[in-house]
Amino acid sequence: MPQSQTFSFGANWRRFQSRITEERVKNAARSLTDFLELENFEGRSFLDVGCGSGLFSLAASSLGAKRVISFDRDPLSIECCRRLRRRVNDPPNWEIHQGSILDPDFTSGLGSFDIVYAWGTLQHTGKMWEALKRSAALVKPGGYLYIAVYNQVDGWLGSKFWLKFKRAYNALPRPGQLLVDMAAIPIYFAARSLHAKSLVPDVQNYESSRGMYWRTDLTDWLGGLPYECATVEQVFRFVKANCRGLSLHNLKTTNSLANNWFLLKRENAPG
Repeated sequence: MPQSQTFSFGANWRRFQSRITEERVKNAARSLTDFLELENFEGRSFLDVGCGSGLFSLAASSLGAKRVISFDRDPLSIECCRRLRRRVNDPPNWEIHQGSILDPDFTSGLGSFDIVYAWGTLQHTGKMWEALKRSAALVKPGGYLYIAVYNQVDGWLGSKFWLKFKRAYNALPRPGQLLVDMAAIPIYFAARSLHAKSLVPDVQNYESSRGMYWRTDLTDWLGGLPYECATVEQVFRFVKANCRGLSLHNLKTTNSLANNWFLLKRENAPG
């Protein structure tokens, strides 16, 4: 069912941007190299699909990528990304564009890349499967597609419930959304404490794992529309049927509503 986008991802990233420190960039870079199983990005090109704040584009640049292309359809996200690039003296290997992965006229001019990164973004396009197919088409022979997709969960507090919640959240005026945000914080901490012996180290580990901030991600979760999800099996089946030449290289799964991580590698071109 079509979903209108009433949530401003860019506004949420703008609130996060002041929290981007050198340590967060290092954590983001480490999350990239760990899952890709690479020491650095030297000699490689990197495409950031739905760049948001620009944190992972900066991380890729810091890892020595020869070319970094960031794009997002949200003008506020582009503003954030450009501001971050200015903070590091506008590296010449880093380009930023406003555009959509669903726009063939835009993507046809991008070229192909050694690493196409779309972590938690395809599910917010409104046409997730088409976005996945278009992202896969931008991967060079021998290159990687690194994506994260919300896990589909059944049950009364599962994915269908949260889609209804997000629609209701976005129908509220901003003061109402802020009240929901505040009410969600103690629930969030209580939920995390159930899975950790000590909450403070758990939250610290959360922020060190990818360089993100729990408050930003919580707001994204409460309001992020469009919202789509899929099981691991559904992603595998789609890739097999629609993304020829890609095979699984790494995987991190969850039983929760969070993201499943997929690293797919394209076969080298025939000699």
